[in-house]
Amino acid sequence: MTGSMRRSAGVERVGLFVDGANLYHTSRALGFEIDFAALLDYFRGGTYLVRAFYYTALVETEDYSPLRPLTDWLAYNGWQVVTKPAKQQTDQTGRPRLKGNMDVELAVDMLEMAPHLDHVVLFSGDGDFRRLVEAVQRMGVRVTVVSSTRAQPPMIADELRRQGDNFLDVADIAPEIARRQVEPRGRAPTPPAPAPASAAAPAPRPTRATPADPYADNDAPEPEA
Repeated sequence: MTGSMRRSAGVERVGLFVDGANLYHTSRALGFEIDFAALLDYFRGGTYLVRAFYYTALVETEDYSPLRPLTDWLAYNGWQVVTKPAKQQTDQTGRPRLKGNMDVELAVDMLEMAPHLDHVVLFSGDGDFRRLVEAVQRMGVRVTVVSSTRAQPPMIADELRRQGDNFLDVADIAPEIARRQVEPRGRAPTPPAPAPASAAAPAPRPTRATPADPYADNDAPEPEA
């Protein structure tokens, strides 16, 4: 991981734990794609970022996974990538669905890392993590949950939001971590309003090297009530 190899006394030790599919669907519901280089930079500011974990199941075919470019890029650019093969199952209607729950892997890593951290940042809205957050808090670690109440539907389970010491809405940090704007999922496209003739076009945000996050063909996780 780039950045200072030593931390100053009193600087908070931070660990990031990203539920990849959950963050993807949240950001797409808000209308942007994540720049993972900018995301690291955001949480390095004023802290000592000990580890940044990214969890995802891989849909493997004979010779290609659509997520492989992203996971390879993350592994070479400061992220600890944790993967496992997705499994195809059939739901009650006979429709094939991909299953790749990474909850256990994330929980094990967070509990193992907790003694070395002052602050855990969990990117997920899954209510199943409430007990994990509670366990980490009992170890003296502060927990910030990152998800969104502004997505439609909201992506954060109420019990998880209440359990965390802090809640950070992805929409609030979007200007700092957006790779590019996209059409929000679940909404009909709306034509852009014509700009006044005298208005200057806004300067485009510099592009970053982060690959697009290709979960587009997978079903979005059901939001927890």
